This record gives sequence, structure tokens and C-alpha cells, in this order.
Amino acid sequence: MAGVACAALLSTALIQSPAALAATQMDKRADSSVAAAEPPRIELGSPYTPCLANDCVARGGPGQKATFTFSPGTADADVVGYSYKVSGQDAWSRADGRTATVDFVPPTGGSYTVWVSSVDSRGVRGVEGSLHFQVAAGEGPVGRWHFGEGSGVAVDAAGADGQDDATLHGGAVRDDRGRRGLITRDATGGSLEEPVTDKGLSLDGTSGFAQTDGPVLSTRSSYTVAAWVRVDPEADGTVTALSQSATGSRSAEKSGPFSLSYDAAGDGRWSMRVVSDDRATHEVTSPRPSPRGVWTHVAGVHDASTQQVSLYVNGVLSGTTAVGAGWDANGPLQFGRALHAGEYTDYLRGSIDEPVVWGRALTTAEVRNEARTMVNATYAAVELVADFSAARANGTSIEDTTSGYGKSLSLEGGASVGEGRIVLDGVDDAATAAGPLVDDTGSFTVTTRVELDEQALLTKDVGFIGQILGQRSADGSAWGLWFEYVGKETVLDEETMEEIQVPVGLWRFGRLNTDGTFSSVTSEQVVRLDGAARLTGVHDSVDATIGLYVGSAEQYAPKAFAAEAGSGDFAVGKAFAGGEWKHFLPARITEMRLWSGAMASPDQISNLVGD
Repeated sequence: MAGVACAALLSTALIQSPAALAATQMDKRADSSVAAAEPPRIELGSPYTPCLANDCVARGGPGQKATFTFSPGTADADVVGYSYKVSGQDAWSRADGRTATVDFVPPTGGSYTVWVSSVDSRGVRGVEGSLHFQVAAGEGPVGRWHFGEGSGVAVDAAGADGQDDATLHGGAVRDDRGRRGLITRDATGGSLEEPVTDKGLSLDGTSGFAQTDGPVLSTRSSYTVAAWVRVDPEADGTVTALSQSATGSRSAEKSGPFSLSYDAAGDGRWSMRVVSDDRATHEVTSPRPSPRGVWTHVAGVHDASTQQVSLYVNGVLSGTTAVGAGWDANGPLQFGRALHAGEYTDYLRGSIDEPVVWGRALTTAEVRNEARTMVNATYAAVELVADFSAARANGTSIEDTTSGYGKSLSLEGGASVGEGRIVLDGVDDAATAAGPLVDDTGSFTVTTRVELDEQALLTKDVGFIGQILGQRSADGSAWGLWFEYVGKETVLDEETMEEIQVPVGLWRFGRLNTDGTFSSVTSEQVVRLDGAARLTGVHDSVDATIGLYVGSAEQYAPKAFAAEAGSGDFAVGKAFAGGEWKHFLPARITEMRLWSGAMASPDQISNLVGD
């Protein structure tokens, strides 16, 4: 009977009304022995000040520490710690003690809130309090160059400390393959009357470089350097994107204070090399290679306060190392070469665009924002790097005549072009282009218009997976657009008025793993293959996510994705898996395009990709 009574009491508690439960909680709050009756006090340390109703002044800046001190309300006797979190943090943290002090480093400028509750000896949280404060934006860059001029010097667009224009020398020229691509919107989101084709700096690897008239950075202090770089596939040796030189006797003693370089003689890794005041050389190197012939964003951050340097590749921190004290170099900023032991060397063969330098150490969040290369809040700068249209087929070859990167797609097996479409039989037909076409670890956007062959698919087993297009890695798929055959559906044939079976399946964007599983984002619904579909995949290296659009409709939310560097062919209608080509897809494909950069919104995809 005691068990029955307990069960009855438990049942009564479980069916207690929401209003009764709320009242119970209020009663508990009123008892200070159970939980604090008032929010804790929050003190904010210098240089920040709390926001008031009519006064909210931005102070400090990104990377400048904020300090909070938590103490109990006047009537709260039983307080042993605090539960708190700050804007941008998903999880609550714990600070022990009747009074506790915690630090927070703002990653960017903007509005922040700290929420805190006291915790009593029973582990019960009290009333929640909050404090708002404003973080000032960090100082802007001291130099930024777009190379968008028709001729003459490259104008310093930053203008924070005067003009540090750069002069082009030797085999340095501007071309129409700038990383910002075709610019159709302004900074406010409005449409430009005339779209602008972005320009970049093209260098020949032997005599081409650009330089400012004098030093741009105080290299004894903190600084950050960044640029988009495309290393030519034929480049050899070490090539340098950005450096600053020294003049006079100092240059004969040592190299310049830093160089942001790529090892084209080895396995293709980026590095940030720093020479300290004691003449020692320190270097931080990316943990994995980056491909050539594609745009990659690289940044180096020198923090004089911690005497460390960090390297970022495509917005992702690649490593940090100690570098010792810095020294002021009095020479000009160099684009495409570096000074070593009094001699200029490491001439870059390839392209540089959007180089930018700051006289401070950027936070990781700020480097990530720079790597996004946004035109405005909803449009990212994207550069078309491949454009294959069946309408431009010439025999068994489809030339890319529009992007300026000159790749060629070759038809294989029995693949043919008919009625403006590449026709693939799903047996051995395919098309390939020498890759990589994009940096798989960087941000990119890919689109295609595809119509699957229903009758040929009906001959496949349910569970069949075919690749529409993708780029391979050493042992399989780096990424791809895929179709997965999941079943058959009985429908009424409108011409014969008879019931027929048709294949249905899922669109996927991502990687087919070596064990046969997918790391992908999938279409929201099982699709019937009753016509052509526009598919667009977006890889965002900064957020480490992938997204899929059918038409301009986003399929679910972007999904976390661990990028894998590709090593070769861009393939259409097949995929490399288990040491051989397979996953041949019966389909008709109209066109394929790839951009460096992740398109940032359905509106951008609708306007740039089309239907």
C-alpha cells in the first residue's frame, strides 16, 4: 500500500498544472534559503562601461579584455558561485566563490550582454541578472589595395594614415581575374547601373612585383597582413605574397621582418615567417597543403604583446608559434617578393588581390570576417572560375571561354552532346577537366542544371548513387552533387492513362565517404524526376558548413562539414571511389559553373545563378 501511495503522489505531481508549477517555483524563489531572491550585482572593469537607458558608449575594442565581478544581492546569504554566459556563447559557464571575477575577450566590436545567476550550496540557481555594454570597432586597416585602376599606381583605399599607393614593376600587370569577380551590387545592397569586372595583380614569377614608397607597418608592434592569392601551377620554389623590407645596413644583416609565403618546391603549404630582433627566424606553417591554380585566402597575425605569430588559411586558424621581440623595418611593403640577406627573391608566379594590412593584431573572428570578402550584408564577392556549357561543345571538348581561367572539359566513353545537353548513359559515359578548379578547403559555389534519365534509372538497384559532378581527392570524393535512388512510385501516365512506376530519390551535396556513407546536406523531399532541376551547392570555409539549393530554395539549414583537399580531376557523371571510377549517372546536363567564394543568400543565388 505504501508503494501505491507513493505512486499516487508521483502521479499528482506529474499532472500538476503549469500555473501550479509556476506558483511552486515562485514560492521557492521567495525563500532565500532555497535560491537567491534578487539578481547578483555585476561590476564591469575598465575600459568598458555599462550601457544606461540614454547612454551607451562604445569603448575598448576587439581583443581587449572585459572583466566582470559578480557579488550577491544584499539579502542573499547562501551563495557559493555563479552561472553566466556572454553574447555569442551557447553554453553557460560556472565561476565559484561568494564573489567571483571572470574575463571575456570580445571577438569583434558591437553590443554585448552578460547574463548571470547566483548558485546556492544546493546547486539551485537564483534570479537572473544582466548587464549590457558596447565594444568599439577595432581600428581599420592602414593599407588596402584593389588593383582596380586602369593603369598607374595601385591606390591605397584604406586612407587611415595617408596614401600608401603601390607602384607596379617589371612583369606585373592588372588582369580581369580579380577575386571579387563581377560586382553587381554596392555596399548598401543596391544594384549597380553598370556591373564592374574586378581586376587583380598578375605576376610573372621573375621580375613582376609591386611596392609602396616607404614602410606601411611598424613591425616592432602588432600587425596583421592578408590577401587572396592564386599560385600558378607552374610556379617553383618558395613564392611570397606579402612582405616588408628593410633598407641600409640592417638589410644586409637579416631578411625583412616577415614574409607570407607558399612552398611551391615542396608539398604546397603556406607559412608566415618572422625574423625577430635577435636575428632568429621563426615560422608557422599550415598543417596541410593548398592546391595551386585556385584562389586561397591567407593571413598572418603578429601579436607583439604575446610575441606570437598566427597563420590563417581560408579564414581558419592553421597554427601559432612564439617569435620573440620584433623590430621596425624601414623599407617598403612588397607584393610578390621578399628580401632575404640583402637580396630580393621568392618572386610570385600567379595572382594577388585584395591585399590588406592593419597596425594591430586582428582577432580570429575579424580574420574570419575578412576572409568572407562581402560586398554587402547579403552579397559575397564571388569570382567565376569555371563555366562549361553544352551549347559551346566542339566535338568531344567543351571549352570554358567566359571565366578567363581557360579550363577544358573532355567527353569520355560514349558521352555526346545533343539538343544543347551533355548526354550520359550511366554505364561509362562521363566528362572530366584537369583539376582542381577550386580550393576544396576554401569557400566556393557550384551549380548545374540536370535532367535524369528515368528509364535508365529503373534498371538500377534501389540504393544506387550517382554523381552529377564533383572534385576528387586522393582516395575518393572531396565533394560532389549527387543523386541517390531511394525507391519507385506508382503514378498515372497522362498520355496513356495507365499506371506506371517512376524512380524517386534525393539530391545531395557533400562527400561520399570511403565507407559508403555520406557527409552531405540533402534535399528536403524525395523528388520525382519529371524534368530538369537547378542544383546549387555552397561550401562556406569560414563557418565550415555546406548548403544545398534546389532552384533558389534552400534545403534545410547549412550543415557542418569537414573539408578535404582535392588532388585532381573535376568529373561529371562519375565519381572516384575504392581506387576506381564508378557511380556513373544516366543524365542530361545543360551547364556547370563554379565560383570561388560562398554565395551568401538565396537572393544572390537567384540573381547570379538564375534558373
